[in-house]
Amino acid sequence: MTDTEQRARELDAADPLAVYRERFVLTEGVIYLDGNSLGMLPRATPARLAEVVAQEWGQDLIRSWNSADWISMPQRIGGKIAPLIGAQSHEVIACDSVSVNLFKLIAAALAMQAQNGKRRKVILSEPGNFPTDLYMIEGLERQGLATRRLAPRERIAEALDEDVALLLLTQTHYKTGELFDMAALTRAAHEAGALVLWDLSHSCGAFPVELNACGADFAVGCGYKYLNGGPGAPAFAFVAERHHDALQQPLSGWMGHAAPFAFSDDYAPGAGVDRLLCGTPPILGMAALEVGVELIAEIGVDRLHAKSQALSEFFRTCLAAQGLDLDLVSPTDPSKRGSQLSFRHPEAYALSQALIARGVIGDFRDPDILRLGFAPAYLRFADMAQAARHLAEVFASGEWQRPEFSQRAAVT
Repeated sequence: MTDTEQRARELDAADPLAVYRERFVLTEGVIYLDGNSLGMLPRATPARLAEVVAQEWGQDLIRSWNSADWISMPQRIGGKIAPLIGAQSHEVIACDSVSVNLFKLIAAALAMQAQNGKRRKVILSEPGNFPTDLYMIEGLERQGLATRRLAPRERIAEALDEDVALLLLTQTHYKTGELFDMAALTRAAHEAGALVLWDLSHSCGAFPVELNACGADFAVGCGYKYLNGGPGAPAFAFVAERHHDALQQPLSGWMGHAAPFAFSDDYAPGAGVDRLLCGTPPILGMAALEVGVELIAEIGVDRLHAKSQALSEFFRTCLAAQGLDLDLVSPTDPSKRGSQLSFRHPEAYALSQALIARGVIGDFRDPDILRLGFAPAYLRFADMAQAARHLAEVFASGEWQRPEFSQRAAVT
């Protein structure tokens, strides 16, 4: 047994979160380092979905909108997410996808600026932000409603001027894991008269987020990464209470109506974040998401964050012990990155495929990033030691050069 393997055993034995590993469906021989893309399946989820399908849908049928309280799932789940992101329960709602929620809130911010008499149309973001964030701005730009402006992250603050209506940033960069200073940039945007929308897709459930303490206006986030809600799980949206009365979103669907079952011909927005609802909520997806959210809330984001930092730093120690000196593009300071480490290599795709063939599942981000996520709810320090050993063996053997590992799959 190597020194790092012995140290991993000691760390696992002392880990207060070790008991939660069995609360997830585990696959023998797999080290899962892609929880920042799709979280693992909680053991309670299949039973909960079976209950919804067999009893609530199968037996109670349409009555379950009331008897099982399906109708309030968006608000109820949003309220359970709220403490994870530093918000009040009535400021968060679970609905739709990140992309749809981005569109709604970007449009709402533009309308809010117009209400205040400001002829601002510029949406400021950074090049290399997650594509859907930029695409949503572009879609509004094609309609003549917005103008997209991109500035390098180190020059975001100086790009804030009297034309900027909204600053749209992802708190944790999806490729590198680098964190923005949410408080400082929100303050700078407000001083320039702009509103701020934060994408928390790689933040929520990984570490504490303090939206209200930072003065954030809006936020969106995803349910299928660190919240373990399942593939395509519903997303969530946050609107600070001070903006509730002025909030106008363009997708005025019936579930966002003040009285959806009055079936009026004319739209009247619901109260607060309820008006962000659009169509009928996907009950099966909501039920799965609720299980994941409750589990993460039970563990606690402070404890998850502490373990995440320890895991990633121990992984770096293991790499050094294996003699590997990879090009780390994530911040070296764990307090300045999310729950991931990203490495640059010209053959990152082939390396990721060779690791997957060994049961070490990370992922690749074009053009040259090997990205490894550390979801602390179910990962062990022993996994870090083993993953580093596999990576060293992949390099030493040259197996990443096999032709089958360089053939790009449709989804990577």
